[in-house]
Amino acid sequence: MNQSVVKALKLLDFFTDQHRELSLSEITNRANMAKPTVYRLLASLEECGFLRKVKNSDQDIRYSLGLKLLELGHMVSEQLELRNVALPHMRELCQAINEIVHLVIVDGEQATYIEKVESHQALRLYTRVGKSSPLYIGSGPKLLFAHMSKDKQDKMLEKLETEDLRKNLKMIYEQGFSISQGEQDLDTTGISFPIRDYSGEVVAAITVSGPTTRFQEDREWFIKEETKKTADEISENLGFKK
Repeated sequence: MNQSVVKALKLLDFFTDQHRELSLSEITNRANMAKPTVYRLLASLEECGFLRKVKNSDQDIRYSLGLKLLELGHMVSEQLELRNVALPHMRELCQAINEIVHLVIVDGEQATYIEKVESHQALRLYTRVGKSSPLYIGSGPKLLFAHMSKDKQDKMLEKLETEDLRKNLKMIYEQGFSISQGEQDLDTTGISFPIRDYSGEVVAAITVSGPTTRFQEDREWFIKEETKKTADEISENLGFKK
C-alpha cells in the first residue's frame, strides 16, 4: 500500500461541517506530521482537485474541499441510483429465465460488474460484483464499447489495432444488442442489451450469462426477448423516453 497516498487521503477527513476551511498549521497539528510533509501532501491534493486554496490575505491562506470530490460523489450517487432502480427488474428477469443476470458499467477503459442476481441452476458461472473486464471481451463490455462516443472508441481501437473488432462493434451498435460465446469463460454464452438514462445515453448493460447448451434456438430467443424487455423497463424508470 502506498503510504503517501493513504496519508494524503486521511487529511481530507479533517474537513467537516464545523471546519470547512483549515490552515496549514491547523492541518499539521491534527495530522501530527512535519509541516513540510503536510504542505507537500496538500499540494498534491490541490493539484488533483481534491482541495482548493482559499487566500483571504497573504497571512491567511486556508484549504477547503475541492470540486473533484463533488464530481466523484455525483458519480457514486448515480451508480447507487442505477443499482437501486435495476435490481428489482434483474430479480424478475432471473426468475423468468433462471440464468445469472449482471449489471455492467464502463469504468475508465474497462467494464465493471456492479450488481448481479444469481440463478438456481445446479451448473452456473462463478462471478463476483466488482469484477473488471477489458471492453473488448464479453457481450456486456462490448455492448458498452459499441455505444461509446466516437472519439473515445477510436482512441481505444488505435491501441488494439483490430479491424474485426471495429466491425463487430459496428454490428452490435446497429442491431442494438450483443452476443458472445466463449469469450470470458469456455462454453458459455452472454446476451446483453443497453440501459439508457433520461438523455438517451447508454449508462449500463444488462447481461445474461450461462452454459451455451442452455442458449439454444427457442430458449435463446426467449432469453433475448425477456432481457430486452427488462432493459427497456429499467431505462424507462431512469427517465428514458423513446
